[in-house]
Amino acid sequence: MFNKGIFKTETTGCKVISIGNITVGGSGKTPAVIMISKILKNAGIKSGILSRGYGRSTKGFLLVSDGEKMLSEVDQCGDEIYFASMECKVAAAVCEKRTEGAQKLNKLYKLETIVLDDAFQHRWIHRNLDILIFDQRFLLDTNSLEQNLLPLGIMREPFSSVKRADVIIINRKFDEKYELPENINKYFKGKEIFYGYYTTEGFFDVKNHEYFSLNDFAGQKSLVVSGIANPVSFLSILAKNKIDADNQLLFQDHKNYSLKEIQLIRKKFYDTNANSVITTQKDAVKLKNYSKELDDIDIYYLKIDLKIENKEELTKIVLSKTN
Repeated sequence: MFNKGIFKTETTGCKVISIGNITVGGSGKTPAVIMISKILKNAGIKSGILSRGYGRSTKGFLLVSDGEKMLSEVDQCGDEIYFASMECKVAAAVCEKRTEGAQKLNKLYKLETIVLDDAFQHRWIHRNLDILIFDQRFLLDTNSLEQNLLPLGIMREPFSSVKRADVIIINRKFDEKYELPENINKYFKGKEIFYGYYTTEGFFDVKNHEYFSLNDFAGQKSLVVSGIANPVSFLSILAKNKIDADNQLLFQDHKNYSLKEIQLIRKKFYDTNANSVITTQKDAVKLKNYSKELDDIDIYYLKIDLKIENKEELTKIVLSKTN
């Protein structure tokens, strides 16, 4: 309907950058939202973040942050938007109807640009720049059933939908960079293509945010707790740094922890004689709510950053679309 012009997009009163993908989970959208938001902030552009707020306990428009303080709890808004707004220190909100949410957020804070999280398929809202992010491992695995539409595979849309994107980010995470297969590369021709990768900043205490290097955990037996879509890269970087992470509690993506899971973590921790619990930043914002129940357990999150090869060129493209 959008392709035929029957459904129309709406404007929001400010510039809009969309970060999205055509697969379900695990490509690195949230780190990309943080990176783009920091590019805008460093350029002096007043920006905000808008998300649907997947997995939240509320509905409708909800303010998450005013750029200085958090205005909602993580279960009310969702884990990704919560830690993205904490990291960037920008105004943020959630709303299923992105056009309505963007208009309200813009009206409240007189924004110049809004960064949309996971909005490639939400075509009701006009965007000035469409950024599509892919997991490199997914693109390379051409014989996998994953490269099929749901429910057989993990694709929301076919590769032909890439034509709507302006910029492609191929996220190799912690892996080496590889050339794409020709049957995939043909869809990316004519697009601005950038390779991204993760770097680790170290571990931070979930309760007091004290910093520790990865070397501090080398050889130490830890219990890994994760509720993210694809923990392969997370687990592999622990292994590469000689962190004993054989003991694992892996939950579904966007896991909403309850006392039941906290008791399970406690039991597994003591049963395995672990020295610490290691988790992701996305999980940390939820586990922090149980600091009292976990006060006798040392729990840390691994902080990662998304870096971009030729970031200067990407920055030029972003700023050209927002000035």
